[in-house]
Amino acid sequence: MELLSNVMYYVIPFLVLLGILVFVHELGHFWVARLMGVKVEEFSIGFGKELWGRTDKKGTHWKIAAVPLGGYCKFFGDEDAASASESEKLKDLSEEERKHVFQFLAPSRKILIAVAGPLANYLFAILVFTVIFWGFGKMTFPPVVGEVIPNSAAAKAGVMKDDRIISINGHEIDDFNDIRYEVDLAVDGKVALLLQRGDDVKELKFNLEEISAEGEAEARPMLGVKSVNVVELKPQNLSLWEAFRDASVESWDITTATLRGVGQMLTGKRGGEDVGGIIRIAEMSGDITKQNGIFDFVIFMALLSINLGLINLFPIPLLDGGHIVICVIEMITRHELADRVKDLLFKTGFALIMALMVFATWNDIVRLVNRWFA
Repeated sequence: MELLSNVMYYVIPFLVLLGILVFVHELGHFWVARLMGVKVEEFSIGFGKELWGRTDKKGTHWKIAAVPLGGYCKFFGDEDAASASESEKLKDLSEEERKHVFQFLAPSRKILIAVAGPLANYLFAILVFTVIFWGFGKMTFPPVVGEVIPNSAAAKAGVMKDDRIISINGHEIDDFNDIRYEVDLAVDGKVALLLQRGDDVKELKFNLEEISAEGEAEARPMLGVKSVNVVELKPQNLSLWEAFRDASVESWDITTATLRGVGQMLTGKRGGEDVGGIIRIAEMSGDITKQNGIFDFVIFMALLSINLGLINLFPIPLLDGGHIVICVIEMITRHELADRVKDLLFKTGFALIMALMVFATWNDIVRLVNRWFA
């Protein structure tokens, strides 16, 4: 029974989540490629053995494969699914046939096709946020304690996981982000914390203690609590245009916050333990589905769609961003990069991506082990 429950909450939502996001991403590439006249031979969700497939009137074979960890559009003339190498048959094509081959497009058109996948992920997220903001309300992060940092001021005062902070020094707390603002304004580092624990309301008075927060070079007075991975919807009467505007701003804010985190990791201000992979995504999608429901799952899908679009824009060969950089170089130099140079770049990119996947998977395994023993 427990196995069936885990399949229901962890495996199925994960497959649905990944399938939708990969489909959206590849559909962006597919739609713009066809718009540019490129022939798309395969549209695949997943890799490996084909489980289901059909061929449309224009010759594109749509399929679902056995390993659901990504997908691809294979263009006519590509030797592989990543468009990283050309097949030998390109040499024998007529001028008319070359018009439908990705490799023979102008660099500017290649860039449009490459950027279309990440752009589709962003548009999907904005659409999701727009519908939610317009129909149900704005997202807020509830001031609920997800974790108490050991030996922090909150831990010593008796704050516990799942406590909901009502006010700090008499000022109402509606959003978890309000906590830092009120803590920074605390006089002499003293706080009076009103919180709800189950059906009881408790008041705690204590002094803050300095903690070195993640991503910050210097220690500062903090409560010592972390948020939960849930959101709440606060009803607001927004027009469709206002909802779209706020959804676009929300997507931009998520992007900038993610880039700040990546920058802090690259400069050593933040550790790499927050880097997660497929296992972490499956764990989070299952937890959210099991504990919170469909709204949080859809919001998580939108957040992940933004991250997928952003990551694919990183200038790493094999990713869309790598293709874009190569095309920009070719536009500036007005010469196509030599095949051996491209091959070296793509092999380097593959090695880097594999290293990141191994690192992320190791983090996921360590996190799972700690969770099981906890």
